[in-house]
This record gives sequence, C-alpha cells and structure tokens, in this order.
Amino acid sequence: MLCAISGEVPRVPVASRKSGNVFERSLIETFIEENGKDPVTNEDLNIDDLVDLKSPKVVRPRPPTLTSIPSLLSVLQSEWDALALEHYTLKQTLTQTRQELSTALYQHDAATRVISRLSRERDEARDALSRINLNGGAISHGDAMQVDGQELSAALVAKVEATQEKLSKTRRKRIVPDDWATSDVVQTFKAIDKSEPLNGSARSIPLDNSGDLALVGGVDGSAGIYSISQKKKVHEIEVGDGSVTDAIWVGERAVFATSAGNVKIFESGIEVSSFNGHLGEVAALAVHPSKEILASVGVDKSYIFYDLTSLTQATQVYTNSCLTSAEFHPDGHLFAAGGIDGQIKVYDTKSGLHAANFDMSGSVQDFKFSENGTWLAAASKASTSVSIWDLRKSAQIKLLEVGGQIERVQWDYTGQFLAIAGPSGLAVKHYSKSAKEWSEILRSAVPAVALEWGSRAQKLVSLEPDGTVLILGAES
Repeated sequence: MLCAISGEVPRVPVASRKSGNVFERSLIETFIEENGKDPVTNEDLNIDDLVDLKSPKVVRPRPPTLTSIPSLLSVLQSEWDALALEHYTLKQTLTQTRQELSTALYQHDAATRVISRLSRERDEARDALSRINLNGGAISHGDAMQVDGQELSAALVAKVEATQEKLSKTRRKRIVPDDWATSDVVQTFKAIDKSEPLNGSARSIPLDNSGDLALVGGVDGSAGIYSISQKKKVHEIEVGDGSVTDAIWVGERAVFATSAGNVKIFESGIEVSSFNGHLGEVAALAVHPSKEILASVGVDKSYIFYDLTSLTQATQVYTNSCLTSAEFHPDGHLFAAGGIDGQIKVYDTKSGLHAANFDMSGSVQDFKFSENGTWLAAASKASTSVSIWDLRKSAQIKLLEVGGQIERVQWDYTGQFLAIAGPSGLAVKHYSKSAKEWSEILRSAVPAVALEWGSRAQKLVSLEPDGTVLILGAES
C-alpha cells in the first residue's frame, strides 16, 4: 500500500471512507486541518472519516538524538513528507487554475462575439430608423427622394416657379444701391457697441427685416430678442424641448429649431405652431425667398419643407448623410444641405430630385449662396479657408485663406462682401468686379460664432461665444 499523497509506504496507514484512498495519517490529518477536503476527489472530508488499517507493527527504538544517523534520517523523512504535501497541493492548484483560465478565455471569446453581433445589429437598426419616415413609409436609398405622406402641393410648386421667374429676371440687372457701404467704409469698421452676455452657447444671430431685432437662442431652451437700437433684450421666449440649435426670422415670426427634434414658430412671443417630424436634433433652418416655405435639416439624414401659409408639413426627403446646414438659392428653385460626409447636396425645390454635389475636405460647417446667384461660399469643420464655388461650372474657383478656424460665412446683399466668423476673430473679404480680384479689407480679433450684415451693410452684428452681441461699424 502506498500513500496517495507521498507515494510511499505509510508508517501509520489510514483509508478514507468516501474515496477509499490510503494515506499516511500525519499527512492526511495535516491536509484536512488546512483544507477540509479529500486531496484526491476534493470531497468534504474530516478526521472521523478516516479508518485505521491493520498492518504488522515494528517496534521502533526510542528516537536517538540528532547526532546519530537514524535521527537525521527521521528528520529528513519529515521534511520530505512536508515537501511532498506542498508539491501535491501546487500541482492540484495549477490544474484548477488552468481550468479556470480556459473557462475565462472561452467566456471572453463568446462575449466578444456577442458584442460584435449586437453592435452590428445596433448600427443596422439605427440606419434603418434614420431612413424610415414617421408614417411607416419605405426606406430611402442614397439621394433618392423619399416623400413622407404627400408631395409638394401644386400651390407651393406654383409659388416656387413664380418666385424664380420674378427674381431671376432682375438679378442680372441689379445695381448696388447708392447708400450701400463701400469697401472704404467697411475697412474702417470698429466695435461701436456691445451687449451684456445674453444666452450662452447660441449658434446663430438672425436679424429681422428692419435689421434691428436679433434672435439669440440658448442651451437652456430659452431665447431672447435683442434690440440693437435700444441696446437691450426686449423680449424673452421660452422655447423649451432641449437647447435651441438654430433660429430664423420669417417676416415678423420667429422660428426656432431644438435639439429634441422640434421646429417651433412664434408670433408676438406666442407659439403658433410646432412640428416634430425629425427623429433627432434639428441642425439648421432656412426660409424660401417667397417667405412661404420653411426648411429644416436634421441628424436623421432628412430635410423637411413646411407650408407657412397653412402651417403644415409639406414634404420630407431623406438623404444618405446626417445634415448640418441648409440654404435656399436666392432664386428659390434650388435647396442645398450640407452633411457630415463632406458634401453639399443640391436638390430641386419642387421635385426633391438630386441636382448636384459639391465635395468639401471634411464635414460641412457652413455655406451660403451669393446674391449674384452664381457663387457659393462654403467652409469645412475645423477648416481655415473658405471655398468659392461657381454653380454654373460646378467647380471651385477660389480658396480664401483666413488663418483661423471658421464657424460661419455670410454674404452681403450685393455679393461683393463676404464676412467670415470664427474663434480667432472675424474677417471681411471683398471682391472687386472691375479688377476681378479678392482682397481682405477688415480683420478683427474678437471671437465670433455667428454674424449678420446690418442694414445697407453699414454694420456687422456678431455673436461672441458667451452670448454677447457685438456691433461693428464706422465711427461717426
């Protein structure tokens, strides 16, 4: 009989009632005291479960001192028994650790596969959700038109055609008004007035037709109407539904877009209509030259037209990218939307058919059509230059370097001045028709996130990052 732990003939053999294995009593009792289990089967085991085995007994002499060889052998035997027990325990622990490691690696591999599958399903669901309209319509592919519920009404189509015919005839013959600011005046612009911080984190500062009232929206869902002539906030509007992402004037109506996906129309401080056609944040607003069609674009890859006469949603068109900016052509027959894919997508206003693409170097930050009807100024996110595109040639004809990050671009009514705003300040570029050259006539170090031309281009109204309205003009 050999001990199951040391592998040697036991001097005091005992057997386990549960496993039937034979052990040296001293070794098994030590193991039970430390672990309380059978070292072979790992079952619960106590000293009462041990059975003494009868074996011929040899009368041992009294242990000699360590100065004798037999006593040294006895000590060595004890040390060997302890070493054998430790070695056995280490082997058992190693085997158990290997099993646990194998199980953990299997579970990690399985979890990785599940996460990958769930991520793919999530992305597919998001993409499908962004392409499905609210009425359960079909999915839009690429730049194909996806109409949500109904087509653009005949009345709106007639209005678009009439507006285009009227404006396109007079555009070429348009002359610069006599009281319009000249380049010599603009280059003398300095800060002539400044408000207290209004609504922080505002993104736009549209002016009404008079050029006196400015809309300033905030992240807290409120917006203020600031009077430039009175130098104070004259009205507070509670928009609600998240932060205000964009604002625009339509006649005397104030229109706001929110991060909750709503478009709200206010008149005299009272909400007269609200739309929630977007599945996600509304990024930008635009108004048709006729003032009867409003457009909004959102992160759900769609743009929506609204009939401002009946205050109803007219149509919804899905694209292949999240949209960040929007603008109607000055004649109203084209609508353009900038996307995070670096494309400015141009559509026919009446049919929604894709007309052209202008490729930028990155996600579109802002763009504006010139009032001359043939040029488009655009800037990419984090870009330091403005691209000038010729709509007739569908080609970039000029790259205006600013030297700092660009947030907004804005043409004046005559199309000769291009104002550019950014964190490092604002600048005004001038195009001379006679010399056919661009020049920089103004630069200010005041940071700006948005800007607008005042009446007759005699002023520049800019919005600082903290919501402060700054007025630049010629000193009288």
